[in-house]
Amino acid sequence: MAGLVKAKKYDWKDSNMALFGSDTERQVKKESAMTEPAWEGAGTEVGVKIWRIVKFQVTDWPKEDYGKFYNGDSYIILKTYKEGDSEDLKYDLHFWIGTNSSQDEYGTAAYKTVELDTFLDDKAVQYREVQDHESNKFKSYFDTILLMEGGAETGFRHVEPVEYKPRLLQFNGKGRHITVKEVAFTEKSLKSDDVFVLDKGLEIIQWNGAGSNGMEKMKAQTFCQQLEAERSGASNSVVEEGSRAPEFYEGLPDDDVEADEEEEATTGEMTLMKVSDASGKVEMSEVKKGSVTQDDLSSDDVFLVDNGLQVFVYVGANASSAEKRNGFPYAHKYIQENNKKPFIHVTVVKEGQNSELQTLLQ
Repeated sequence: MAGLVKAKKYDWKDSNMALFGSDTERQVKKESAMTEPAWEGAGTEVGVKIWRIVKFQVTDWPKEDYGKFYNGDSYIILKTYKEGDSEDLKYDLHFWIGTNSSQDEYGTAAYKTVELDTFLDDKAVQYREVQDHESNKFKSYFDTILLMEGGAETGFRHVEPVEYKPRLLQFNGKGRHITVKEVAFTEKSLKSDDVFVLDKGLEIIQWNGAGSNGMEKMKAQTFCQQLEAERSGASNSVVEEGSRAPEFYEGLPDDDVEADEEEEATTGEMTLMKVSDASGKVEMSEVKKGSVTQDDLSSDDVFLVDNGLQVFVYVGANASSAEKRNGFPYAHKYIQENNKKPFIHVTVVKEGQNSELQTLLQ
């Protein structure tokens, strides 16, 4: 894996849902949902299935790499499950966007996610996931999430350990859900609440923050042991915050290299928007602000419900095909025009499906 290149800030004017109806959509629309080879067998067994987008194509992601994601790529993740004693299969369908994923990859992942939902007879609840801001539901599928530099365009070029450019990895999370990501190679990236691994190729050093938890330490230790086993002549060691161990801090700059910024979406006044073609063309209009209940929704249209933390797209059972098709693009438009955080979660729910929206509107 290459050394860290600071992730670009999202510029949603350049990418994503605006691609619906564009050349990208026409490119990926050449094959319908029923003839897409990647969907063969999808959703027939309980479990998780992952695909990666490579040059407009949906490709299988190896099971041994589940939980690993390149920041230059976009992925589609399908969770198939049953509830209680029921034999009916249910689906949660996510598309995951790496911070450096290209416009074409993102657009294809978004379109193909909708296509897969069509293949599954519109039974899936759809989720948009943005790197570093994944939903708890998404995180629950993996013991560890490893975020890696690179992507399909760079390929899987093998790099010998002695050629490694040093990198710093952060282990963060609670319980069994630990995220591992590469951070800026500087001492300023270190945080007392987390565990970090300094990977020098043949020398691997685990740094335990004073406030880090046991699961973070255990996951980091397992990771270091795996790297050591894979690299002939490699060694791994552990240092504690405050020790100023020279083997860890030597070569790790303490300068003004910009570390990753953390942003959070915040709750606020709820907003209800309606997507309707009653006027003869598809338009979005504000219905109300403040308290929103289930009674504010109808079966005849598509609605956006924004609670500050995420945007729900509610698809009424009798909504027109144009309204259904434009729900996700209008969610993108709404996020962009209202200066919402670009990583805010977007969830598409059809009328009658169980989701967080039901709880929110009670």
